[in-house]
Amino acid sequence: MTLSRRDPNKDGQRSLIAEADNEIINDVLQDIGRKCLLEKEIYTKPADFETAILASGYGKFNLILYMVSVTAGWSSIFETTTMSYVFPAAECDLELSLSHKGWLNAITYAGMISSAFIWGYLSDTLGRKKLLVIGYLLDALLVTISAFSQNFYVLITTKFLGGLIINGPFAALTSYLSEFHCAKHRARVQMIVGFIFSIGNLLLPILALAIFPLQINLQLGDWVFHSWNVYLLICSLPPLISGVAFVFLPESPKFLMTAGKNDKALKIFRQVYRLNTGKLEETYPITELVDENRSSQNTKDPTGRFGYVTAGRTKKQALREGWKQILPLFCSPYLFKLVMVCAMQFLQMMGLNTLRLWLPQLYQAMNDHQYYSASNKTTLCDMLEVFQKQNETKSTSPCEVNMDNSQVYTNSMIVAGVSIVGYIVAGGLINIVGKKKLLNILGLTSGTVAIAMYYATNIVSTIAMSSVFVALSSIGMHVILTVVVDLFPTTLRTMTVSFTMMFGRIGAGSGNLIFPYLLQSGCGPPFLTIGSVMIGCAILACFVPNTDMKALE
Repeated sequence: MTLSRRDPNKDGQRSLIAEADNEIINDVLQDIGRKCLLEKEIYTKPADFETAILASGYGKFNLILYMVSVTAGWSSIFETTTMSYVFPAAECDLELSLSHKGWLNAITYAGMISSAFIWGYLSDTLGRKKLLVIGYLLDALLVTISAFSQNFYVLITTKFLGGLIINGPFAALTSYLSEFHCAKHRARVQMIVGFIFSIGNLLLPILALAIFPLQINLQLGDWVFHSWNVYLLICSLPPLISGVAFVFLPESPKFLMTAGKNDKALKIFRQVYRLNTGKLEETYPITELVDENRSSQNTKDPTGRFGYVTAGRTKKQALREGWKQILPLFCSPYLFKLVMVCAMQFLQMMGLNTLRLWLPQLYQAMNDHQYYSASNKTTLCDMLEVFQKQNETKSTSPCEVNMDNSQVYTNSMIVAGVSIVGYIVAGGLINIVGKKKLLNILGLTSGTVAIAMYYATNIVSTIAMSSVFVALSSIGMHVILTVVVDLFPTTLRTMTVSFTMMFGRIGAGSGNLIFPYLLQSGCGPPFLTIGSVMIGCAILACFVPNTDMKALE
């Protein structure tokens, strides 16, 4: 029998390896233990909103929110944009002048401006869900009525009322979506909303291309139903679908926590957790939520000066509290922030929505010029000069409409398509670049592009520059809303969004009223004015506080 000798060196190596392995195992176990203790420390204490929404996960429920937001976002964009596509088809039926078109573009914003305070106040005191349901159903009714308009005055009245109604759901939707997302995903929410808006902008010219060439003229006595009436009637479907869909969605848990209804909020968190993770609601790791109502009064603001919502209040008490919600916006520390975001949105929407809503008319001028001269090499300024002369002679000659408008709608589709790509890129960049820097880049670039349109030498360059301008400036508008959501607390959030958008719509409305006169004064003033206000917005963004990855208050 052969005996083997043990090598003491190898035994020593094995011993050292074993000791090292044990140390690694102990370190890992200690790390796991620390994590478990940390989780236990977090979840055995009352959880704040950020902890609760983070624990509920991100998945199917968020996807459902985005699906419902599709028709909701389309409702807002349809309310403000449909008339710019109706003008070329309806200008003879409704005897529209250039100033009439300016008023029809602006009147929706006038309705939105007049209702900014009331909707924001109702949403911040009575809740998001009720306002979303009622608002979208009322808007569907008003769009349906506008579809049966037979003259300018009925149409402008329904568009004003439609703007008055749609302002509420838009502001509530912004807060509602943000309050179902943690800080990691919140910045991208407005990019997703902007993406949805761009899809709506793409759908409108597609519908116009499909419906307007049909030249429907259904006559019943003195009432005539044209192609553009059908177009408006179809546009009433998105708000109707949205109003019904929000009936089946829960109230914002952040709003419920602020209102002191933690039991209801916790139930919603558990439902979201079940949908997102596929696990039982009983396994949701949080059992208690922070009493935000008490802490906001006792610690953050013992005087109640900066807004709060009282738990267990009656509707009458809620309405009285609503008036208290307005005062904090005009006090420190919110006043400066409010002035800055309102000024930025005023300039942003003046530039964006003035040029965006007049683009179909500009494309119509290009299309008419190309149709009659069979050339696409003329500069944009030359084409606009012909357009101005045509409008001057319409009052003294029979009204004729060039129904060969396929190129107008195709150009509008290109603009919407570029915006969609822009939102996809911005969604990936917003957390990397940061909101402030992104606003600076978007404002400076879009302003430069707007001014450069004055030098456009052909149709292709005009379409390219207008597409880039609309994409960048519309992204900028939604980035500003993301900043607003981060800067203001729950009790002031929807009110601030409404107030900010009110100033934005004042800018949009005034821009649309001024634009016809800028066109009449020459080719340079419209584009120089729009470019200047966009660059001004970029400069103001330098003074806005940084809100990247900021938790919701």
